[in-house]
Amino acid sequence: MEELKKFLEQAVKAKASDLHLVAGAVAMVRVHREIKPLGTEVLTGASVQRVVNALLTQNQLKELVEVGDVDVGSRMGDVNIRVNIHQQANGYGLAIRLVPSQIPTPEALRFEKPLLDIVNLSAGFVVISGPTGSGKSTTMACLIQTINTHHARLIVTLEDPIEYRFKNEKSLIEQRQMGTNFPSFQQGLRHVLRQDPDVIVVGEMRDPETISLALTAAETGHLVISTLHAPNAAEVIERIVNVFEGSSQQQILVQLSATLHTVVAQHLLSAKAGGVIAAREILLNNLAVQHAIRSNNLSTIRSAIQTGKKQGMISMAQSTKSLKEEGFIL
Repeated sequence: MEELKKFLEQAVKAKASDLHLVAGAVAMVRVHREIKPLGTEVLTGASVQRVVNALLTQNQLKELVEVGDVDVGSRMGDVNIRVNIHQQANGYGLAIRLVPSQIPTPEALRFEKPLLDIVNLSAGFVVISGPTGSGKSTTMACLIQTINTHHARLIVTLEDPIEYRFKNEKSLIEQRQMGTNFPSFQQGLRHVLRQDPDVIVVGEMRDPETISLALTAAETGHLVISTLHAPNAAEVIERIVNVFEGSSQQQILVQLSATLHTVVAQHLLSAKAGGVIAAREILLNNLAVQHAIRSNNLSTIRSAIQTGKKQGMISMAQSTKSLKEEGFIL
């Protein structure tokens, strides 16, 4: 574990977002979206194996051997880490995401008003989308922490793995990790619905059953916040709907049109002052969007975003343009 701590200290000093430890290569870090070497020492298979052994339980080691890939979360000093351990040609590789212990504020993340409005919801369905590494987890953590600061709620998170760690303020927060505290998002959601939650956070919706349960939870008076891998808000709706067929799809269209509150799609851009900044597309479920979803006329959602500017909707192009005009990006 001392080897990993040493690399993490160097990564934090370099202001890296990610650390890569691969047998047969030098340690690498990602700084402002660019991969850079961390020293000149080539990692041996034995040294990487020691790090793997320190991070994983016996059951996780067994899963790694059988499946070839495992995700874990851990805390090292002041840094939370999310680790993907995988097999590769020279042994094992570790992709380590460094998660700051301090959760950014809405002001630091430049939350638009529709995102701040989510904090005050008592029920509804909210989706944060974007490609891998676009800051979805950070945006979601900021929403949770802001609810925690301002409202007395029972918040249950289902994560794979746990990234940000929360301390109870006005809310009671229960964080659960897949594989340790529940077997799957589907089973986790089934159990959570029996436990009197106000807010349910689902790390990722990966299958029709999880999506269906999330919508049912929102329909029965819970605030449900989840993530999805999709490049824009309209495609979030399309992906949710298109994983269902026939009568099941019709039911989802009705549920989604009734429960959806906000879709946020974000991308990270290089900031003029260094680092990165999020451009966000925001879709709100107004009457036009409700009708488009209910009637399965999803091709009109993009135009609904364009015409919903007064209500707080914004397209990715508009968001990027604003960042440029305000001098945040080149």
